[in-house]
Amino acid sequence: MGQRGACCRNFARVTLFLFSWVVVGCADSTPGAGSEPPKAWINGAGFPVASPQKDLTRWWARFDDPQMSKLITVGLAENPGIASATARVREARARREEASAQLMPSLGGSLRGFGDAEREGGEWLSNSSGRAALDASWEVDWFGKNRKLAKSAAATFAATEENLRSVQASLAAEIAIAYTRLRIDEERLFVLRDIVVSREETARLASWRQQAGEADSLESSQASASLEQARAAIPTLEQSIAQRRNQLALLCGREPGAFDAALASARGRIPVPARDLAIGIPADTIRQRPDVRESGWKVSAAIAELDASKARRYPSLNLAGTLGINSLALEKIFRPEKTAADLIVGVTGPIFDAGRIRADIEARGAALDRSLQDYRASVLTALSEVEDALIACRRSGERLATLEKAVASAREAATLAQQRYQAGVTDLITVLDAQRTLLGIEDNLLASRAEHIRAYIDLYKALGGGWS
Repeated sequence: MGQRGACCRNFARVTLFLFSWVVVGCADSTPGAGSEPPKAWINGAGFPVASPQKDLTRWWARFDDPQMSKLITVGLAENPGIASATARVREARARREEASAQLMPSLGGSLRGFGDAEREGGEWLSNSSGRAALDASWEVDWFGKNRKLAKSAAATFAATEENLRSVQASLAAEIAIAYTRLRIDEERLFVLRDIVVSREETARLASWRQQAGEADSLESSQASASLEQARAAIPTLEQSIAQRRNQLALLCGREPGAFDAALASARGRIPVPARDLAIGIPADTIRQRPDVRESGWKVSAAIAELDASKARRYPSLNLAGTLGINSLALEKIFRPEKTAADLIVGVTGPIFDAGRIRADIEARGAALDRSLQDYRASVLTALSEVEDALIACRRSGERLATLEKAVASAREAATLAQQRYQAGVTDLITVLDAQRTLLGIEDNLLASRAEHIRAYIDLYKALGGGWS
């Protein structure tokens, strides 16, 4: 008993350490179990440090894009993965109730009738008798085995709920990223069509110059080749746009093409992330992340499973009672004088099991160690993902600002080159080079905008995704 009490105290200390991060977020640490989270983010400069609770609630609304918000709402309601995770929650809840019911007595009843017949004097005579009984049984939970199993089922249920929240956070981020890529591709297509119009004008001008004898056929051929090259890129972008719309339909649990009309009705703008996101402190993230909380509940379940396995080494007390009524005539079966009661008390315990219980305890201990390491890995992953997202937000923003300046300069250069070519001051190669440079920089700008938005989406998800 003393050894068992010491083990329970040790496991209680581990549980307290885990939930000091997961639920309470206190700064104390347990020697040998891990260390407290950092006080601040390494790359958090420029972000306000406040409680991120209100900032993460429905974070996608902060992009101020009603179409994206609508898609995420539909996805959270109709995605098959969400429905599957919800079903697992219902299953775990039922398992928890089943385990809790093991702590209560059970009561059953039976009613039996018996009859025979014999022939006497040419007539059939019948004799009937019966028995009615109420059977009750209860396993007295001396050493807490059933209580620990119920605690494990409750922790498993809580972990399943956190898994649902984690699936919701991931799905919202996936839909937001797919929607952003769709709008980026649509903007690329818009830019490319502008380039095609510009190159068509250049090709016509080159053709006129050839007809006027001011240029040879090489110049006209180069202009035509550049034009067709731009046109050839249009089907690729249109294919990508169609596939991204289908991807959004799949994520939202709809058939392909379900959102084509709504998405194509107007040229959507690219979502813009909010600049005033409050990131909180690392302890906030550990407390908010559903995957971290899920790992913490799994540790709690593993501790309870280990304690239940240890309790199997000790005897169990079983009480069984029967309240029965016997009668030779069914019509007299419920008379009080026919009632009899029995009470059976039984104590059972393992004597020889060839090491089965010991092996199970060892396996449960290894499972607890694995759960602890999984929890530690989830904490480290959470901290790393936030730092990575903060770095990406900062550096992609810097790159975006530089490319915006580059695009402005490239547009001016392309316009000047076109004007000088029309005036006969420069050759066609200069114009085509300027146009290619502009197209390349504009494409890089759009790619950078996509990376910048993706960085903020990843940051929202890394900070907890809105479910706490």
